[in-house]
Amino acid sequence: MSGLLTQKYRQTHQDWMSLALREAQAAGLAGEVPIGAVVVDPGGHWITSSQNRRERDRDPTAHAEMLALRQAGQILGDWQLKGCRLYVTLEPCPMCAAAITQARLGSIIYGAEDPKAGALGSVLNLLDSPATFHRPQVIGGICERDCRVLLQQWFRELRDLDGAGDP
Repeated sequence: MSGLLTQKYRQTHQDWMSLALREAQAAGLAGEVPIGAVVVDPGGHWITSSQNRRERDRDPTAHAEMLALRQAGQILGDWQLKGCRLYVTLEPCPMCAAAITQARLGSIIYGAEDPKAGALGSVLNLLDSPATFHRPQVIGGICERDCRVLLQQWFRELRDLDGAGDP
């Protein structure tokens, strides 16, 4: 029974991460770093989806996670997103990880680890800080390959474009 339950939740996580991946793909096509996020309520219902918009909004805080948390709070009428789940294609940075703890999310589910700025275990673990009073459940590696490959391809294409004019 336990194995069936685990498989059921893994499939659910994959379904929501697939939606986050679609947001990430749209961000990449718009010239943004391809990261997408989805917020789901405690009952498992979709609340909102978002994608990186730093370039379009000219806002350094317009990460997919920040926008999704902001939108979810507005939709629910409360900044405390107790019991909600955040799905994001890349492990959150320190800014986003701090916002996640402030929002009192029940869990954060991410796809690929971020070896440069990951703040949920890859580079540092903000949840281990004594300054962090709320510690959501963290699940990493959901649709990891798809999330990682999307980012790698996008950055490869960006480097190719940047080098196109070089002799």
